[in-house]
Amino acid sequence: MSARVGGRNRPISWVVGLICVGIVGALLWLSLPAGPGVVAVLMHLLGEPAPPGVSGQ
Repeated sequence: MSARVGGRNRPISWVVGLICVGIVGALLWLSLPAGPGVVAVLMHLLGEPAPPGVSGQ
């Protein structure tokens, strides 16, 4: 548990925390199409050949 800070309302902090989790989830959902590009860059950095179709060929 976190330390109690004066003036902090527990129900409001739960609502704000859930909103933050929703925003992070939405950002992760939006970043999913970038997955194959990230894999290609990581494979290139590691010096391994990228699997067919990942590098956009």
